[in-house]
Amino acid sequence: MLKEIIVNVTEEETKVGVLEDKILVELYIERSLNQRLVGNIYKGKVENVLPGMQAAFVDIGLEKNAFLYVEEAVPNRVHGEHGEEEVNLPRLTINDVVKSGQDIMVQIIKEPIGTKGPRVTTHITLPGRFLVLMPTVDYVGISRRIEDEGERERLRTMSEKLKPQGMGVIVRTVAEGTTEEDFRQDMHLLTKLWKKIQNRAAHGPVPDIIHKDLELIQRILRDLFTEDIDRLVIDSRYDYEKVLELLDLIAPPLKAKVRLCEGRNVFEEYDLELELDQILKRKVWLKCGGYIVIDQTEALTAIDVNTGKFVGTSNLADTVLHTNLDAAVEIARQLRLRNIGGIIIIDFIDMAEEEDQQKVLAALEEELKKDKTKTNILGITQLGLVEMTRKKVRQGIENVLQKTCPYCDGKGKVFSEETISIQVKNRIYEMAQRTMAEAIMVEVHPSVASLLIGSGGVNLRELEAKTRKTIYIRGSESQHIEAINLRAIQTKTEMEDLIPIKTGQILEVKIEEPHVVNINDGIARIHGFVVDVEGAGAYIGDSVTVEVTRVHRTYAKAKIVK
Repeated sequence: MLKEIIVNVTEEETKVGVLEDKILVELYIERSLNQRLVGNIYKGKVENVLPGMQAAFVDIGLEKNAFLYVEEAVPNRVHGEHGEEEVNLPRLTINDVVKSGQDIMVQIIKEPIGTKGPRVTTHITLPGRFLVLMPTVDYVGISRRIEDEGERERLRTMSEKLKPQGMGVIVRTVAEGTTEEDFRQDMHLLTKLWKKIQNRAAHGPVPDIIHKDLELIQRILRDLFTEDIDRLVIDSRYDYEKVLELLDLIAPPLKAKVRLCEGRNVFEEYDLELELDQILKRKVWLKCGGYIVIDQTEALTAIDVNTGKFVGTSNLADTVLHTNLDAAVEIARQLRLRNIGGIIIIDFIDMAEEEDQQKVLAALEEELKKDKTKTNILGITQLGLVEMTRKKVRQGIENVLQKTCPYCDGKGKVFSEETISIQVKNRIYEMAQRTMAEAIMVEVHPSVASLLIGSGGVNLRELEAKTRKTIYIRGSESQHIEAINLRAIQTKTEMEDLIPIKTGQILEVKIEEPHVVNINDGIARIHGFVVDVEGAGAYIGDSVTVEVTRVHRTYAKAKIVK
């Protein structure tokens, strides 16, 4: 399998794409104004302790206080090889561990997401190239991706020999086959860093950041750029030279795999900019013609599988199985690409045969082995849904690229034109009862305005008959579809000013759309006032010179001047 890392650097952001056989499978984006927080270490102050939640909130100097759960605050945990506790410590409550007003050193383990502040722990971890140092936990762990038992035992022996007394280490996957000297150098750098952190924590103010994790490119070199990567391509000479300098220290043989693509946007060269648009879409098409739909909430993601255009070649069972197998591969990719975490529910197309169900689960599990983030497939429920979890550490890519819509407030939908038109009518009735003015001006979105006016003005005449007011309706493209602006018109002069054009006037207008009934005509607008231009249906998008032939209260007629 061809594996590549593509790095695009600009002044505002750094983007990193991980490709497997030319297909984008992971994406990392870091912006200068919104840098990642996970891994940063802070000296904070306990603001309040919540026994009912067995947690505390810690002020670390960010916009929102950090959340410290009791399990992340219990000191001196001792673990066995697979992470289970080997020493039966007395069960402590949050009140036993921290007190309000106490100074405390914590590390962010989960980014602030939605309304939640960052989650922190007192159990510090310092990742290196081959090892992760855990100064507060006496424990040796080996990456589960290293499967050879002989190699696991060799690495464990080296780790036990080199780790400081009372501290713990985790051996990373990249350490497979490394020498004791590699371990010793990594351990030396990490213990030196820990002493520096302790010194800053002892003398710095509160709250304060006392250690910041590496920037994105440095983390990529540390965590992803391994021997199985075929090349790393970067489009910034400055960062290219920094990469070579760092690799000189941590992995000199990998320098030969680094390529400079100066003067061009390497994401565009690899057609990855197009992928960014696809990442944000709910619907993802499969190679077979089926598709999946991804809906995300704060805690749960639902994924639905559909056959779409795929009709198969033999029978229904084979068509369903083929679609589900394609979907399993694409779902595993999308989880990595979008960095979806938390609870995930997958609604594969119903399969009658248990053998087919197991084939789909096996395909999903096989693809998820490529994912460095911890995943756990729980199986198929009685409703035929696949339940799984994926560890949620950093923000999903949609939170990096998007924000909650200020119009729909995150609902993803707005009121229909029919709903808004009913609301407008009700407000017109209310205003008509309150005002002595002879006329009312209504400004709304054009699609709502057309409903209020009705075919040939029938709805407008009905409104005026019920309210006994003259009503002016304007459609404005600048209006949000849910926005409604009403005002009373007090004088005759104000009424005359509402019609911005006069009969015989020569105007330069842009033809915006064809007439709904007569497609040979085109519609232009002057300050929201509709101008029906005869014979302009062929000029959509063009500017033309017209002469106004007739002016009505809701629209005007015009003809093109040759």
